[in-house]
Amino acid sequence: MKKIKMLTTGGTIASKEGKKGLAPAMGPGGLLHYAEELTRRFSVDAEDLFSMDSSNIQPEQWQAIARRAFDALNSCDGVIVTHGTDTMAYTAAALSFMLQGLEKPVVLTGSQIPIDDPLSDARTNLCTAAEAVEAGMAGVIVAFDRRLMNGARTVKTSTMDFDAFHSVNAAEMARICADGIRVFSRTTAREERPLNLLDSICTDVFLLKLIPGTRPEIFDALMDIGYKGIVIEAFGAGGMHYLGRDLLGKVRRLCDAGVTVAVCSQCLYERSDLHLYEVGRRILEAGAVSAMDMTTEAAVTKLMWALGQTGDPARAVALFEKNLVGELAG
Repeated sequence: MKKIKMLTTGGTIASKEGKKGLAPAMGPGGLLHYAEELTRRFSVDAEDLFSMDSSNIQPEQWQAIARRAFDALNSCDGVIVTHGTDTMAYTAAALSFMLQGLEKPVVLTGSQIPIDDPLSDARTNLCTAAEAVEAGMAGVIVAFDRRLMNGARTVKTSTMDFDAFHSVNAAEMARICADGIRVFSRTTAREERPLNLLDSICTDVFLLKLIPGTRPEIFDALMDIGYKGIVIEAFGAGGMHYLGRDLLGKVRRLCDAGVTVAVCSQCLYERSDLHLYEVGRRILEAGAVSAMDMTTEAAVTKLMWALGQTGDPARAVALFEKNLVGELAG
């Protein structure tokens, strides 16, 4: 019988209706009560890390989850983290970079409906997460709607549907079908490396989504506040206006001041390509770096992580551009 460490953090899966709406109220014992099939098939040691709506889960909580999962991996076959869906993609991406060299799965899952509701998707999602452990998969994985997805590629795309998460710009790792689990990729790793906890992060990273007419002065404000990294969701393959309202001049000023600027696309699918258009090449000449086909969640958390590993912006860019856990194509 395989051993699972289950870390609970709150979220819809553990919520109950209160006077002001749904809020986390159930601990690990309650979750296992409604998912007894897990304890019949696996030896489950459950621990409550915190009980929070995932809107309140922030970088400090990512670190707490990473550290506890790292400590648990020596004595179990895999870790399941129950988590609210709203920021699960950010947590999954952050853990992907913090937990290097995984040879076992760290699986995040949750639900769209609380587990004590007879129509809940929670039990299926928990069992799907456990299948990653049973199959001997490795890496940070998101389990949802009978699918297992690379945590650094997963995005929440629906607020109400059970099919709430999708793997963007990468194939699913596995799918549960009527004839069992079909595994397409057993690991997220791009190269062999020893298990290591690298949980230092820089929280001074800002995400800015451009609109036509964005005022250049916003970049001055971000630098004055003290941000060390900025991810810009640009137009299409990677464009921003520089006529009339010159954003490029501000990007150059940021980069010259040692602020790391990464550019991704507002489009959900395919990559940003800053070499394609004149405007993109101007962005590169200003000193920005392309996030290529990373999701926004991966770009933001990876930049936080890279800046947390080094105080050298050039070294941080080198880490940002390296494909570590399949967050980039190739």
